[in-house]
Amino acid sequence: MGRVWAIIEREMRRFRRSKMLIVMSLIMPIVQLVVLGHAFGGNVKHLRLAIVDQDHGVPAVRIREMASAIASGAHTIDVVDYTDQGAAISDLRNGHVNGVLTIPPEFSRRVFAKNQPRVALIEDDTDTFVSATMAGVVGSMVGAYNAPTLTSERVSGATNLDVVEVYPYVPYIQYLLPGSIVMSIFMMVMIGGGIIFIDDKARGLHEGYLVTPITRFELIAGFNLSGTIKAVMAGAVLMTIGSVIAGIPHPFDLLRLARLMLVIVITAFALISMMFLLMVRVTDPLVPRAIFGVLNTLLYFPSGAVYPQQGFPKWMQFIAAVDPFTYSVHAFKCLLLKNTGMSAILWDLTYLTVFSAVAMTLATRLFRRTL
Repeated sequence: MGRVWAIIEREMRRFRRSKMLIVMSLIMPIVQLVVLGHAFGGNVKHLRLAIVDQDHGVPAVRIREMASAIASGAHTIDVVDYTDQGAAISDLRNGHVNGVLTIPPEFSRRVFAKNQPRVALIEDDTDTFVSATMAGVVGSMVGAYNAPTLTSERVSGATNLDVVEVYPYVPYIQYLLPGSIVMSIFMMVMIGGGIIFIDDKARGLHEGYLVTPITRFELIAGFNLSGTIKAVMAGAVLMTIGSVIAGIPHPFDLLRLARLMLVIVITAFALISMMFLLMVRVTDPLVPRAIFGVLNTLLYFPSGAVYPQQGFPKWMQFIAAVDPFTYSVHAFKCLLLKNTGMSAILWDLTYLTVFSAVAMTLATRLFRRTL
């Protein structure tokens, strides 16, 4: 154990002198969390809806009043009146408005005659988020317009849906926080573990270990534990600061913090073990830098950190099933967003532990005590 601790002490002394590495490893995930958390998932508002009223009857006026009420209340849309449908569609193509609601000339007459009255929503579907929001707003408005105002029945026979939310509204920045914590751990593992290990080989510093009686297991264990300590510090800092920035309820609950720290430690050890398995036979210092973006894409996005896995194709779901990021993100989501107990994350911890053991065993067997 003394030999392993000597390696850990050396690596930590090097890490302490690399102040820029520490700053970048801690600051960049926080910046990513703040920027992406506010750039995605927010409620779309102030969409410009052009209304072309070609009817001017009472029913048409009522639709325009309902649109104005939504514009002044929820601010999801901003109403712009047009007299010419061609001009409105031209502005839609040029991006000046986000949708065109056309009320045809015979709308009121069809309403009074109950002869299938129709209105048309013309939208720019190049942006699916905007078009889906616009269609939802106009659809709900038309549904409210069609709803009867009075009923002669004392008890309605219609079936109603009551939606019960188990948890309060989760902003996207909170949804993104678990993935950001795992990403901060991964960045420290990649930079402070894999890249430094390969640089030691390239500079010849690695040769000093080969003339000592230290075993392969002790050497790999020393590197893994030192990398785990670095990654745990990065993950703990982002967990604390990120929870405050994202507005996680009761971020300093001691029991939850203890569970989170356990997940951080196991995640850090799993990722550092994976990294040494990938780098144990690598000698070119450019290789870890070249594959950093590839690993980031293959591990981070299939994990469900930014989008539910149910929307993935089958081949991507297979990647998610073996991806250690998936289980870390799930565990952090359970603890941060739901404040669950250990039973909810037991399978995640089991997978990460087994993954760490397998990766470290393979890395030890593949490690060469020769130049």
